Amino acid sequence: MKIPKLQIGSITASIPIVQGGMGVRVSLASLASAVANEGGIGTISSIGLGDPETSKQEYERESREALINEIRKAKKMTDGHLAVNFMGVLSNVNDLIKASIKEDIKMIVFGAGLPTKLPALVQDPSVNLVPIISSARVAELILRTWDKRYERTADGLILEGPLAGGHLGFSEEQLEHPEEYSLEKLLPDVLEVIKTYEDKYGRKIPVITAGGIYNGEDIARMFSIGASGVQMGTRFVCTEECAVSQEFKQAYLDAKKEDIIIIKSPVGMPGRAINNRFLKNLEAKGRLKIKCFFRCLTACHVDKAKYCIALALLNAYAGDVDNGLIFCGQNAYRIHKIVTVKKLIQELLAELKMVPA
Repeated sequence: MKIPKLQIGSITASIPIVQGGMGVRVSLASLASAVANEGGIGTISSIGLGDPETSKQEYERESREALINEIRKAKKMTDGHLAVNFMGVLSNVNDLIKASIKEDIKMIVFGAGLPTKLPALVQDPSVNLVPIISSARVAELILRTWDKRYERTADGLILEGPLAGGHLGFSEEQLEHPEEYSLEKLLPDVLEVIKTYEDKYGRKIPVITAGGIYNGEDIARMFSIGASGVQMGTRFVCTEECAVSQEFKQAYLDAKKEDIIIIKSPVGMPGRAINNRFLKNLEAKGRLKIKCFFRCLTACHVDKAKYCIALALLNAYAGDVDNGLIFCGQNAYRIHKIVTVKKLIQELLAELKMVPA
């Protein structure tokens, strides 16, 4: 099939692939710029860039400066399209969004929380706002609120299904029956919801599907049901340009299907991760000692938490996987080699082209 471009507001990507924003420090400048150089949209994650074992003021300063550095580094490495991903539960999310806008980022991706006030924070119409959603109901709530309060609509939506990695917008009960909440079942309802707002604002609101998309055939299937593009995260972890440790990548390469499990995160949401020694030890011990100098995630239940998720994710990033949490998508076990971003995207596009139109 012919490979379509992806239009998100003022951004036109020559290939319809958005690299997912993966915290903590998984998707930084090196990965995002490499994807952008291949014609996709590279995403820097703003999550977990500071030291969780420091003061609130120092953490927020470190986070802001680190994000600015990653954006500037990426801009030196590419002239392509860059986005920054944010979690609504970050205690300093507004500060990080403002810093990104000052650095001339033109695409804000917002998840883990309802961005009902985002247009008030980002008033520059040239900055494209792209919420992450998990259902038509959430899409309707966001679009209706933005329309009534700000006379603005989304520039795109990322519909994340139940096979995605990290924190998930589904209940544990729903995740026991992922086939009932597949992208094929979720997308038609989302497309129906956005029609009203597309008609009112006179432009298309592209829906980018995410979660469990592994190869070119999967991408083609998403186009066949009405998606404008896809977001992929897990496939990009085992690339040379991804900033995580070799130990982190090796955990993906070694993972079997049965190793990929759903966990209960300290932030009160289910998540998908590799069942490694850290999680097995945690199950035996019940709870680890937590030093929380401030609540970096507003949704974190520190008094009930079994571990500090920020520290666990940082440990994995740095290579201490036995004391670290390794988030991944459902298809991580299918990855068996480390490649460059260029080679991965070439493979995906070759597979896509082979699919009959």
